[in-house]
This record gives sequence, structure tokens and C-alpha cells, in this order.
Amino acid sequence: MSKILKKATRESFGEALAEIAQFNEKIVVLDSDLAAATKTKIFKEAFADRFFNCGISECNMIGVGAGLATMGKIPFVASFAMFSAGRGFEQIRNSVAYPNLNVKIAGSHAGISVGEDGATHQCCEDIALMRSIPNMVVLNPCDHYEMKAAVKSAADHMGPVYIRLGRLAVETINDEKTYKFEMGKGITLKDGKDITIIATGLPVREALLAATLLENDKISARVINIHTIKPLDREIILKAAAETSQIFTVEEHSIIGGLGEAVCSVVCEKIPKRVQRIGINDRFGQSGSAHDLLAHYKLDAKGIYQTIKSKIGWRSNYYDNGR
Repeated sequence: MSKILKKATRESFGEALAEIAQFNEKIVVLDSDLAAATKTKIFKEAFADRFFNCGISECNMIGVGAGLATMGKIPFVASFAMFSAGRGFEQIRNSVAYPNLNVKIAGSHAGISVGEDGATHQCCEDIALMRSIPNMVVLNPCDHYEMKAAVKSAADHMGPVYIRLGRLAVETINDEKTYKFEMGKGITLKDGKDITIIATGLPVREALLAATLLENDKISARVINIHTIKPLDREIILKAAAETSQIFTVEEHSIIGGLGEAVCSVVCEKIPKRVQRIGINDRFGQSGSAHDLLAHYKLDAKGIYQTIKSKIGWRSNYYDNGR
């Protein structure tokens, strides 16, 4: 069993870039004056001649990355998710995805766990934006080991990739020695026969903890980690829909356009089943500590547990009343 680490996936991202660049000279990194925050400084310190600070000019940075891709390079362009995915959306769509260029976009400091930076920097819309673009792969790794594997997979993939990075340090749940990352394939972390919890990114660990709380109430919860939002693993979702009574999705993202809606689309087309989305309910974030905000928006283990219990209770009462 690998050592349990507590590390932010943005740091894992920076480490992975420096590691794979040793064996792939085509990899270059572009940042928008945030190398210390996105941790691309780790790459910069190792490969200064392959690092480009484009300044606070994210749209131009995307364009430069597109140009480098046409020259055979593999550019990783990084900024806060609000700026790379948000401000750079048009350039990503038209200059990267439309010509299907080999550019990797990193969105750091995503979700409300950015904390004290507040609503303007807490991007809870990036997954929705990126999954709406043709040719785009969308990755949201949950811990250190998964992020490092995802970055390597993104570098090997030919075409645009969006990678979501977190600011908050989180404990690892995967074992480095046995973990295998396969783009587009979800992972069943815990089996269960009553309900299914499908989570992505930071809340995956919290979903596992919530499942343990549910076990104390004699509720068997299957937990699935969806690290690839697009392409989505339809098979693992439909299997869960067929074998359990209800599905709950958990994401540190708006319930509009994210994992929850992606799962709903699959389920309603093939095996209609009740799906409850747990995430940011069509509102902006606010300033506060990351842990306080996760608790406030019910995205910690306790909040996930309480939401599931309330919905299972509703379902039970509904049928107990003979309706």
C-alpha cells in the first residue's frame, strides 16, 4: 500500500509535468503570471527554456499554445479555471478545439475550495463550459496519484484536453502501486446494492466517507469515481442504474452542465432511474475557509450523508403512504 499523502492536485500537476518532460522534449508549458499558484514553477525550475510566461493575457496564451501545437509541440497552458476556461473560452473553442489541435488546458483553483478568494475566483462552471466543446476531453482527478496519471495520459492523447486542478490539499485514496488510469473509464471504489454515489474530483474522498456513515444506517452504497467527465463511461453508470435503486452524483461544480447532468442524460435515455444531483445549486460562492465552504454547501462527508438520507427518507415515505 502506498503512503497516504495530503497534497493539492495542482501540486501533483506541476510534479507530473516535470517528470514526463524528461522523456518527452515536445512538452512545453505556458502560464499567465501564476506559476507559483498553478505549480507550473516546478516545471519552470527544471526546464526554463521550455517555459513561457505569457503574462496576464490568458486569451493570447491559448492562441500561443495553439500555434506551438501546429509546430509539433505539446503545450500545457495553465491558469486559474476562471481565467483559462472562462476568459479563454472563445480561443479554446475556435483556435484549439475547432482545428482539433494538441493543446492541454489546465484550470487550477476550481470550485469553492479556492476559499478566501471568493466568488469571482471560485469557478463552478468550467466543466460545463469545456464539455460543451466538440473534440474536448475533460478530466477531473481526485487525488495526487490520479492527477499524475491523468497528466501523463493527457500528454499521450492526441487532441485537446481540459484538466481541472484543486487548490485544497486532499488525502490520497488510491494506491500508487496498483492504480491504473484509463481515460474515459470510471472506477468502482466500493461496491453496494442499495444506492450508488457517483463522484468526481475532490468530493470523491468525501463520498467514500459518506458511504461509511450510511453503512451505520444499514444502507449499502456503491461509490464510483468518474475522473473523466468527457468521454463519459456510460457502461459503469448504466450498470449502477440497473443494479441499485437510486443514484446520487456529487461534484464541486454547478449542478447545471456538470457531472450530474451528464449522468442524468445517460440514465434517462436507457434505464430511467431517480438521480439526485449534489453540487452548487445555481448560485455563486462566497469568501471563507475551504473546509467551512464545503460544509456550508454540503459537499463534505456529513453534508453528502445528510442529503442522501433526506432523499432516501423522502422516497421511503412516498411509497409508505401508498402513492
